Amino acid sequence: MRRSFAAFLLSLVIPMLALAQDAHRVAIRAGRLIDGKSDKLIENALIVIEGEKIVSVTAGGSAPAGVEVIDLSKATVMPGFMDVHTHVMLNGDISAEEYDEQLLKESIPYRAILGARNAHIALSHGFTTLRDLETEGAMYADVDVKKAIANGEVPGPRMQVATRAMAPTGMYPLLGYSWELKVPTGVQYVDGTDGARKAVREQAMYGADWIKYYSDRRYHFEADNVLHSMVNFTDEEAKAIVDEAHRIGKKVAAHAIGSDGIAAALRAGVDTIEHGDGLTDALMDEMAKRGIYWVPTITVGLYVAPGRGGNWQRMADLQRENFTKAIKKGVKIALGTDAGGFDWKKLNEAKEFEYYVQYGMTPMQAIRSGTSVPAELLGWSEKVGTVEAGKWADIVAVSGDPLKDISEVENVKFVMKGGTVYKNELH
Repeated sequence: MRRSFAAFLLSLVIPMLALAQDAHRVAIRAGRLIDGKSDKLIENALIVIEGEKIVSVTAGGSAPAGVEVIDLSKATVMPGFMDVHTHVMLNGDISAEEYDEQLLKESIPYRAILGARNAHIALSHGFTTLRDLETEGAMYADVDVKKAIANGEVPGPRMQVATRAMAPTGMYPLLGYSWELKVPTGVQYVDGTDGARKAVREQAMYGADWIKYYSDRRYHFEADNVLHSMVNFTDEEAKAIVDEAHRIGKKVAAHAIGSDGIAAALRAGVDTIEHGDGLTDALMDEMAKRGIYWVPTITVGLYVAPGRGGNWQRMADLQRENFTKAIKKGVKIALGTDAGGFDWKKLNEAKEFEYYVQYGMTPMQAIRSGTSVPAELLGWSEKVGTVEAGKWADIVAVSGDPLKDISEVENVKFVMKGGTVYKNELH
């Protein structure tokens, strides 16, 4: 009996060992490597990958015998890019008319198909990880897209998702339709502390990695030249959202543009401030002290400002001033664009890197803001964000040197995620 049981165990173990031995091994010869942690380029680096993970990174050296070699000796290799504020369920320039049409005329399954397509497009441009911050009326379809990618059904980035953002009743579109009609809304309406806690639990039950809520709206400048806003939730409601999320192990992102909305979100204890145009010196100091991340989403702000009129251009100008201050104050800045299913020829999400350099970051700081810093924000520092042994092999490459010309990141020629090559135009 013992022998037969031992034989049974061996029958299980031997195939597993064989699989481990047969794990695909590949080596990348990088002409220049920005590994996401070193202050300088590493010349002529050799990255050895086994299966999904990086085994070793060395300067120079020869590839092990029998290992497939990918020649990127004329390219700059970097960790896969990360955009931690996207909306893959939205398409187009998102005018009020386009927004209403998507929620009223497109089914959620159809929007999920487009969302998977949009995620794939992001991957092809070097974004190997996304945090998607709400489905805008598509309920929990982001969980389905994330699952399909994780299961290998469709190609796309790694994802963390927020499902349905939260706002109080009547404070988010669709609005203006006859009260006799039951129209969809872009968010989950949440009222009262009990309602807030229940909404957090419901979203977690259906697969939310993050909880997102709208801290403010109606942005306006007053005589003090500070960007103010109308706060959506009471302090008790906002704190209930955050406390319940943290209690069950979820982090919270707050849409907060005006100084009042940012202050309210910080009082509630959120983990990230999204947009943050109206940051003041005091608010930045508090964020730096508490290690709260700022995701500025400059790309969309600049993209929509010229066409919206009103205060939008002034808000964009203020954000630029605040970005420079935030760098000096040590605020953690993570790359996010607020883009999604946009025309990448008109709005390449990697443009965000370039704006960061224009606003005061060094190219190396900008690259880290889209690699190692968001990895920390997502709680994935042990898995992604740098090119080093033990990490997932999420790797991109460009022809030129982005430390000399940051716009190179907008022309990614090579994409690998988890050891699988999804794009290689550097043959």
